[in-house]
Amino acid sequence: MKADTHTPAEIFGRDIRYLVPLFQRPYVWTKADQWEPLWEDVRAVAEQVLEGKSGAYGAQEIPPHFLGAVVLEQQWSPSMFIPVRNVIDGQQRLTTLQILLDAAQLVAERHGLPRDAQALQTLVLNRRELTESPDEVFKVWPTDRDQDAFRVVMDNEQDIPEELAASTIVQAHRFFVETLTEWAEPGGDAEKCQNRITALTQVLRSYLKLVVIDLEPGDNAQVIFETLNHRGTPLLAADLIKNLAFQLATNQGGDLQSLYQEYWKPFDSNHWRRNVRQGRLYRPYVDTFFQHWLTMQRLREVPADRVFSEFRDHVRLSALQAWEVMRDLAADAKVYEELENLPWNSVEGTFYYRVIRIMEATVVGPFLLWILRWPEERMPAAQRLKALTSMESWLARRMLCKLATKSYSRILIDLLRELDRNGPEAAGDVTEAFFAGATANAGYWPSDDEVVEAMERLRVYKDLTQTRLRMVLEALEDNRRRRWSEHEHCPRGRLTIEHVMPQSWGEHWGGDAIDHAARQRRDHLVQTLGNLTLVNDRLNPKLSNRPWTNTEVQERGLSDPEPNIGKRDLLLRHATLKLNAELVTDHQEAWTEETITARSAKLAERLIRIWPRPAGPPETLPA
Repeated sequence: MKADTHTPAEIFGRDIRYLVPLFQRPYVWTKADQWEPLWEDVRAVAEQVLEGKSGAYGAQEIPPHFLGAVVLEQQWSPSMFIPVRNVIDGQQRLTTLQILLDAAQLVAERHGLPRDAQALQTLVLNRRELTESPDEVFKVWPTDRDQDAFRVVMDNEQDIPEELAASTIVQAHRFFVETLTEWAEPGGDAEKCQNRITALTQVLRSYLKLVVIDLEPGDNAQVIFETLNHRGTPLLAADLIKNLAFQLATNQGGDLQSLYQEYWKPFDSNHWRRNVRQGRLYRPYVDTFFQHWLTMQRLREVPADRVFSEFRDHVRLSALQAWEVMRDLAADAKVYEELENLPWNSVEGTFYYRVIRIMEATVVGPFLLWILRWPEERMPAAQRLKALTSMESWLARRMLCKLATKSYSRILIDLLRELDRNGPEAAGDVTEAFFAGATANAGYWPSDDEVVEAMERLRVYKDLTQTRLRMVLEALEDNRRRRWSEHEHCPRGRLTIEHVMPQSWGEHWGGDAIDHAARQRRDHLVQTLGNLTLVNDRLNPKLSNRPWTNTEVQERGLSDPEPNIGKRDLLLRHATLKLNAELVTDHQEAWTEETITARSAKLAERLIRIWPRPAGPPETLPA
């Protein structure tokens, strides 16, 4: 390779095309992180030029500003046509520089001298008489996703269509045009404005420097790309994976355009590149998918910072062609993307809601992807149902018993290996037997007695997060509904948790004659499962600390829009949940500590039916 330092005038001053391969990531630089700092650096140099010899193009003792490095790979082109370079690294930098140059050209055309506008135009457009297609006029040509926006902003005569207004390239061009115009002060002294634009033109042509690395025959472009982007880089793991996959496809003679359109294009969308929550952190959705996919493929834990290297090893060891790897990725990506859109009343949708969203067990992602990727002819519906219900029960029971989660990653890898060894045909049997056979504290499946005891003892309102407790109560409500009900499921994530005996029970619930020990017992009981239900957010404040029966309300002389109505009759009058129908039917006269204890046991018995586990000794895993 050859490395030289060049100015923009030297890089763009001749007819040339710098092509960003379609397998490179789209344009992602932002105002706060790149555009504003770049402009501040350019402005500082321009103001030094103004303080020196304003309006001149001669040499000055002003140090240039270094912009970084770009790596180029020469492409063959007919001798009479514009030479072409592929941009191996630095496409964000080159694209931004072209946008800045074009914005400056537009400002110069509107407010500066004609020579400045022409001097800048030679750096952004090739001579049209040498081109064969309209797009060849552009010296930099971005990747597929950004081409429409780039084409529009580089044309001074074209308005921005509404569908492109949100494009990052359009926003970058608008930022530079507005910022440069404000700095040039066209509304003030005309000569001062022209001098500023001349100084800016001089800086953009001659006072910026880039290291241009030209690869020679035999240089490994992929290795160089990885080395330059090894650490401290804004590149996503998906960007590195994409580059490697298409470099392999190039070496194997693949049709890059067809591969991109058929398999890879969705990964470059904002939907896939958005940040999503994973535990306490936020990560790009596409990188999370690759991590789960590689865990499933490699059958071992894949840390977030090793996603690319694990992919590289997977490609090498699998000996698959690049198109085969991309085909498999695209197929599993469709399954993964649909997880967020699963029917909310389906087994799969319920599993995703309870396990992934509410319990935040993202460690289960590779397992869920593995289960859902198989067609029914490979994994019977009954086996899929058994696998999902076993996993959900194992997680829910351990959550209810407040058991540790720190070993879940290792346990899930062991399960994936068993599933891989036995195949999708027996997935449900394998999953159930795997958890039922666990005996260590880190991974055993709590028994019915343990769950019932925990629900009678734990202050679930304090010991579980509100979202997880609400999910448990939703499950109890769904359990009481049948297919003949108007709705088989209660609303998810929208209802609020209500204490039947209020947390502040002293005023209206007979607290005057209770001693200290009894108060502590009651304070504990009001937080247990038997004292909790669900209501909507409008009814919740109306129930408040109100006594249970109408008689108690009348005895205490409460002032209220419904002064003679107790909590029980308000639930009877307004609530529609089965949980609340049971409350008002089964407990007409009083709501007491004994009532709470009995209801906790009753609801716990339902929970072990909602999340069952095998009653007898675990079956042996298939041989």
